[in-house]
Amino acid sequence: MAYKSTSLLLLSSIIFLFSFTNVLAQTSPLSVGKIMQDSQWMGTFPSDIEWGPQGKTIYFKYNPEKNPADSLYKISINNQDTIEKVSLSEKKNRISSYGTFNDNKTKKIFTEDGVLYIYDVKKDAKKELLQLDSRIQDPTFMQDDNQITFTYGNNAFQYDLAAGSLKKLTNILEGKAPEDKDKKLSEKDQWLEDENRELLQVVNEREENEERTEDYNEILAKKTPFAFYLEDRSMSDLTVAPNGDYITFNLITRERGKSTEVPNYVDASGYTTDLNARTKVGDEETKVELAIYNVQKDTVYRVETTDLPGIKDLPDYIEDYPDKDWKEEEREVILSNAYFSPSGEKAIVNIRSKDNKDRWIAEINLEDGSLKSLDRQRDEAWIAGPGIGWSYGGGTMGWLPDNKHIYFQSEASGYSHLYLLNVENGTKNDLTKGDFEVFDPFLSNDKKSWFLTTSEVGPGERHFYKMPLMGGKMEKLTTMEGNNEVHLSPDEKNMAILHSYSNQPWELYLKKTRANAEAEQLTQGQSEAFKSYNWRDPKQVNFKGSDGAMVPARLYVPADSVKNNAAVVFVHGAGYLQNVHKWWSSYFREYMFNNMLTDLGYTVIDIDYRGSAGYGRDWRTAIYRHMGGKDLSDQVDGVKYLVENYGINPQKVGIYGGSYGGFITLMAMFNEPETFQAGAALRSVTDWAHYNHGYTANILNEPSNDPIAYKRSSPIYFAEGLEGDLLIEHGMVDTNVHFQDVVRLSQRLIELGKENWEMALFPVESHGFVEPSSWTDEYRRILKLFNESLLGKVE
Repeated sequence: MAYKSTSLLLLSSIIFLFSFTNVLAQTSPLSVGKIMQDSQWMGTFPSDIEWGPQGKTIYFKYNPEKNPADSLYKISINNQDTIEKVSLSEKKNRISSYGTFNDNKTKKIFTEDGVLYIYDVKKDAKKELLQLDSRIQDPTFMQDDNQITFTYGNNAFQYDLAAGSLKKLTNILEGKAPEDKDKKLSEKDQWLEDENRELLQVVNEREENEERTEDYNEILAKKTPFAFYLEDRSMSDLTVAPNGDYITFNLITRERGKSTEVPNYVDASGYTTDLNARTKVGDEETKVELAIYNVQKDTVYRVETTDLPGIKDLPDYIEDYPDKDWKEEEREVILSNAYFSPSGEKAIVNIRSKDNKDRWIAEINLEDGSLKSLDRQRDEAWIAGPGIGWSYGGGTMGWLPDNKHIYFQSEASGYSHLYLLNVENGTKNDLTKGDFEVFDPFLSNDKKSWFLTTSEVGPGERHFYKMPLMGGKMEKLTTMEGNNEVHLSPDEKNMAILHSYSNQPWELYLKKTRANAEAEQLTQGQSEAFKSYNWRDPKQVNFKGSDGAMVPARLYVPADSVKNNAAVVFVHGAGYLQNVHKWWSSYFREYMFNNMLTDLGYTVIDIDYRGSAGYGRDWRTAIYRHMGGKDLSDQVDGVKYLVENYGINPQKVGIYGGSYGGFITLMAMFNEPETFQAGAALRSVTDWAHYNHGYTANILNEPSNDPIAYKRSSPIYFAEGLEGDLLIEHGMVDTNVHFQDVVRLSQRLIELGKENWEMALFPVESHGFVEPSSWTDEYRRILKLFNESLLGKVE
């Protein structure tokens, strides 16, 4: 075997920065040391785009001076040739990008350092309104523009702009309510008190005098405001209806399971310390309720979910466990904040079952907290997709100005699209439709149109559109191939576009909000060193999977003069992520490494395997209850495609990836040894029962309920299948995929007597590596693995 096993690396040797010289420099101008150095060598690229409130200036993060961190810069649309660094005084006085406008966009309220401000758009003037002894949060306008509500502490307040007066709207208190003095005694205690007062005249007289005094004081006292006590709960999302009649808030009861600890062996103190980390899947016991404060009735009641359709439905996977006692009982749910209609007379709520197989959108009866289900989306796998949000809220949802239509996104058609639903008659209409996805739709200033981003052109592109409010033809406003991340000016006349292509990092453009306008490039951030290399535009292909599905991939094909008939499969991480596209990849280091491998003669394939984002519901959920199933077979079928079409020697195939990509690499090396001769698994999950709840329980359910799914999805159960050469690399202070994962796997490999594996540990790195020395060492080892195992070149 070409790749020789060595003993486990000494920790002291790992933190040493290797001076690496590319052994094949004559065929590639790139080296691991070059592409893994601090990313500033590539140049400076804009991010965090914001418009000034007058729509005349674009602000963004930039770093032409190569400082340790990016700084704030600006470009005036009237002087596009000049990029200026924003001064400290201007930065301090700049209007926050956060906050809320009134309906006609003439005023904006926001907070800075907990202080409440108002901004007059016409006058271009900022004014401090209110400063209290703690932070003011979440200011918003009511129906009357002169009235503002905000959260302070645990309570809602109302501020009158005209009068400058402040009113407390709620009385929500921490802790438990004091005991009621008039609480009825038990029968035994009441008998004892009555007997005592009958026998002891003085005691009885004193009690009677005290009771008369209390009655008199109660008559004279002002009415005590209603108090709601949180007890052992916390509170979030305090929301005041626009008309002020109702106030809603979420009540959260947290019961965290046993937390894990990650040892830090290189703490500055010189002692080994423990980093607090997450719980494991199955340990999520958080309870979220929605409460309504009825202002007129001065009382609080809960939103009741008992009558939701299908609330007792059991999942299909229970058929695999016929001997288990499954009960049809009301499932736990998580309620979002309330979404009030513009008038404040109606409200809806987004409700997710904790098993994430149902999403209900329901109208709230604000008088009693009962619900009327408006839309139910059931998915036997799990609810997700662009614009759908998460268990605790988020996503696309709201009201149209007519107070009777709500909008939301749903995967009901198999792709995430934008819908309208009439709450009065239940009619639902899809405003968009087709085999593509919708991203970040929002209403225009005049509430007559939608602006939205979609993948209609193709899954590998993103373009910006305008569409009539009630649906109709979408007008495509961007034309540049790739990804167009659009930031509209406040008056919606101009678009600041952050654009990139496969081999071109992000740059800033300016374009009039018209389809036929030309986009003007404002930044050119590539360094001369970066531009000196001809970065590849990977070829996008689709190959047929073993089940007949067409699988998208990107290909890096070497010149015939250097082709070595070996192939490397790169597996992107995150699972639900897209990497086969026409924009600059978030995996830019791996993209550059793949370019280098191609220079050296390797053919590289990068696959959007089953479970990846960008291709709709069926693609997303194809890994349900079996990670390492179709997502792995897609890698195997990709190799077959290369063998059949690109002359790849089937005995010269390697695979690498990080996080989920590392997991797939392990499954490939353990379960497909005839396909993969070498693999580098980086920061890999080795046993899904040890990962977090939010991600894992969606795909594999909970381990105590569905152990079959966990056993067939976890590499540690298949380690005996290792035949090829395996490199395992992991950060020792990884608080996402814990170092414990690879420690347990290494013990399993030792017990199995496996010899052809090696582990490299990185003491100062968490899940996402930071230090260039770590990146360099990590990828130097990967290159060495492929050169030795696939080509027989010993360095």
